[in-house]
Amino acid sequence: MTSREIDIHTLPSMLNALRLPSFHKLWQEIATRADTEGWPAARFLAVLAEYELAERDMRRMRRHLTESQLPAGKTLATFDFKALPTLPRARVEALAAGDWLDGGANLIAIGNSGTGKTHILCAIGHALIEAGHRVFYTRTSDLVQRLQAARRDLVLEAALAKLDKFDLIILDDITYAHKDQAETGVLFELIARRYEYRSIAIAANQPFSGWDQIFPDKAMTVAAIDRLVHHASILEMNAQSFRQRSAAANMKMQNEASATTKNDNQDKGKT
Repeated sequence: MTSREIDIHTLPSMLNALRLPSFHKLWQEIATRADTEGWPAARFLAVLAEYELAERDMRRMRRHLTESQLPAGKTLATFDFKALPTLPRARVEALAAGDWLDGGANLIAIGNSGTGKTHILCAIGHALIEAGHRVFYTRTSDLVQRLQAARRDLVLEAALAKLDKFDLIILDDITYAHKDQAETGVLFELIARRYEYRSIAIAANQPFSGWDQIFPDKAMTVAAIDRLVHHASILEMNAQSFRQRSAAANMKMQNEASATTKNDNQDKGKT
């Protein structure tokens, strides 16, 4: 094929057929610059390819962020590390790099309510998505209900297989999934399936000694904990809750405002 046989006006449709939207959008602008600056053809193609790859990465990230169901705003940038000095920022940032996912290791955040366990796990999840990993966030009770329904409909294997695509599953509030409310044996099946294969991150308000309320029997509880902690990083996050600190700060402000008003009134009475 010679250059005379190529109809340049068909280029947009060809780029659409090849699914190269950034090429389609930018080729004329980049071509004009290339002509003006005398670029070789290889540089012209390389610049367009860089734009195309960058756009694909952005679309992938947006798609993975949507499917993750991570709460918006819970990122490392918005977490108050000063309020939890026992949690080193460097350690969290190392976890956010994601090297631990390669061997199917786990991450467990344990502490009383309101200390930021969900926030820190979701922040790590956001960072992992930016690094190219796939993450799924869910409340444990919601996932248990879904897996129970799948078992009832005889499609549990298919439901578990769909979860295999995620490098990390974040299970929030695991100790709120009570065995008397749901047959949480399906949760054990998920844990056993992902053991040393895919990672799980867990937020728990109770220490491991209180997990016997989650699973149908003690043996299953021990087996689940054993699998989870075998290759795990554990974040201990016991501290005064953010809500309690906020309430205390508000009370302090009110008391200071009240004292100021009282002093002002006393000063006015003296004049």
